[in-house]
Parts: sequence; C-alpha cells; structure tokens
Amino acid sequence: MKRLVKIEKNKNILLLGPRQTGKSTLIKELIGPNDLYINLLLRSQYNKYSKEIEAFHNEVLFHFKQKGASLCIIDEVQKIPALLDEVHDLIECTDMCFILTGSSARKLKNHGVNLLAGRALPRSLFPLIYTEIGNSFDLEKALIYGTLPKIWNDDLKDHEEYSDFLSAYCDTYLKEEIQQEALVRKLDAFSRFLDVAAINDGQIVNYSTIARECGVSAKSVQGFYEILEDTFLAHRIDGWNKSVRKQLVSHPKYYFFDCGVSNTLCHWMKEQLNKDERGRKFEQFVILQLIALNSYHKLNLKFYHWRDKNGLEVDLLITKGLKILAAVEFKSNTSVHMTSDTKALTAFLSENGEVPCYVVVPTGNPRELQKSILYYHWKEFIETVFLALGK
Repeated sequence: MKRLVKIEKNKNILLLGPRQTGKSTLIKELIGPNDLYINLLLRSQYNKYSKEIEAFHNEVLFHFKQKGASLCIIDEVQKIPALLDEVHDLIECTDMCFILTGSSARKLKNHGVNLLAGRALPRSLFPLIYTEIGNSFDLEKALIYGTLPKIWNDDLKDHEEYSDFLSAYCDTYLKEEIQQEALVRKLDAFSRFLDVAAINDGQIVNYSTIARECGVSAKSVQGFYEILEDTFLAHRIDGWNKSVRKQLVSHPKYYFFDCGVSNTLCHWMKEQLNKDERGRKFEQFVILQLIALNSYHKLNLKFYHWRDKNGLEVDLLITKGLKILAAVEFKSNTSVHMTSDTKALTAFLSENGEVPCYVVVPTGNPRELQKSILYYHWKEFIETVFLALGK
C-alpha cells in the first residue's frame, strides 16, 4: 500500500513515529546496492556504535570514499542520540544523504543533542489512514482494531489474531520498551496509568483526578502524559482560549494514536462495541485521520476543544493562527436530534457566530441542520471541507 508521507532519497530526512507504523518498511524500499543501512534495534550494531561513536563516523566516511554520493539510513536513531552529531558533521563534509528514523523524541531531547539544526527535513508517520488502506477499508474494523499496518496486511485473519497482536504490542512497546528506554523508573505505576489514561481517552483530563486513581502524584501523571506525547503514542489537544497563557493552563484532552491500541489497554477488545464505546471510538478515529492528513499535506492547522462556563463541550475546533475555521461535533448515531445533539454547537455559535459548524457522522448525505450547522458523512467532511481549510 502506498503511504502519503513523502520520503525523498536525495534529501536528509528525520522520520519519526510510533513503532509498527511502517517506518522501516518505507525506508528499506529506498535502499540501493551502494547504500548503507544501520539498524540500531540489532544488538550487535547497537553495542558496536554505542561503545565507539567514532567507528560510525569512520565507516560512513570510508563508504563515501568507496561508493561516492549515496544514502545512509539509520533505523531507530534515538537508541544512540549522539550519532546525530556525527551525522551533522558528515552532512557538512560529504555528499551523502541521511534518512534517520525514530520512535521517541524524548531521548533525543533529554540528551540535548544537536537535532541537525535544520539540515534534515522532519517527517511524521502515523498508522494507516483510510485512503492508504483503499477498497478494503472497513470503518467498524478500524474502530475496533485500529489501523496499524499489520492489522490490514492480510497476515492476521480473525478477532483472536488481531487481539493477540494488539496485546503483544501493548505489552512489548507500551510497557517493556518504555522501561528499557529508561523513560520511567517504576513500570507498575506507568502500567496503571496506561489503563486509566486509555479509559479517559478523548476526555478532558484532570491530572489530580487521574493521580488519585493511579496512586501517584499529579506531577507524575503530567510527566507520564508527556512520555506518551514524546513517544508519539498520544496526541494532546488543548482547550481553546484566545489568550495563549490561558490555553496553557486549561485542561487538555489526549487521544491515543490508534483505536485498537486504546481498546486493548482499556479492555474493550471485543468483536462489537456498545453504543457509548462506538461513539468515543468514532470521534477518536476521525480526529486521528485529521491529525495525520494535516501533517502529510502540510496544512498547518491546529486543533483545540471548546467548553463554556455551563459545561457544554464542542469536540473539536480547527484553527489557523488565532482564527477558528470550523467547529466539529462527532456523533456515531445516524439520527441527529436537533436540540440535544446540537446544543453545544448552538452555544458556541452564540459567541462565535461567523464560524461554520459541522456534525460529522458515520453515514448519511450532507444537509443543513440549522443555520450555520451542517451535517456531513465523515469521508465527505474530510475530502470537501477539511482538506480545503488549509489552502
């Protein structure tokens, strides 16, 4: 399946994203006979370069002298962040191009390494979006099992196999891997946090409330959420306020990067979701699609949620700068009740009367529900409304 992210072989690129989203598959397709590939997940290569950084520099330099201008790929560069300084120097003194992948920006930032000072183009990779899956895409399957490539590549056949893969993913990558990367000291506390965070996926977060449920401090919970962001496992959406300072202190929402992963963590892994679960998964799924497309198409849009003093909430605001371009509510039921299902948007419009508002649903044809509130099927909303907002 063709991915939307643009990886140019003749440019220096830093490709970041969660594990198992297809980074290695993408870059291996670019490797030619004269190119150099280094995989830091292999213990032999990790041990070699972590003990002797200069060996990497010397080997790449020798490769350049033998093969000329070619490509060097380093998979999971966050394993040895100091390599970025060597890459920086090699970019300056050779005609080599470098593609670096990573599944954690945290270790890179924590080590204070040189992030190539603009010499590498940043790229992000997400789980599959619906257009990448193509004709085999099925919304119900995506809401339950998510869109990691392995779910859709025909290797797995049924609910049991999907569930086993996602359970192994959560145990290996979300728990053991984070502990191995020394991102948390106590894995049991972080594991409890993951369960609680998954249950609160897409809900407005109060760090103190979650801290009481996890038996840790509010500061620890805030730090755990930062780990999820830095390892690309969750996306933060802040509350909207025209004051940037007030946005920083408002309670955020977090969405796990994949529906199947969050379902597994909060023990919702079953062949059919109930009404409440399906509603939350539908919201999560569409928002994840928007986040990925915003990155791939370089739309430069930002996302917020909105809540008024009476507690009415709008799921998503799409903005550019300080201008709100659209307000969106997600409803998984096919019949929308004018009063109950649009009251938050109506309250929002009373303060922001010029902003187009949308109710986005799994099925149905576009129509106007009331003045300034339009009803859209999720695909049509993405293709005719959302993609046009960034132009």
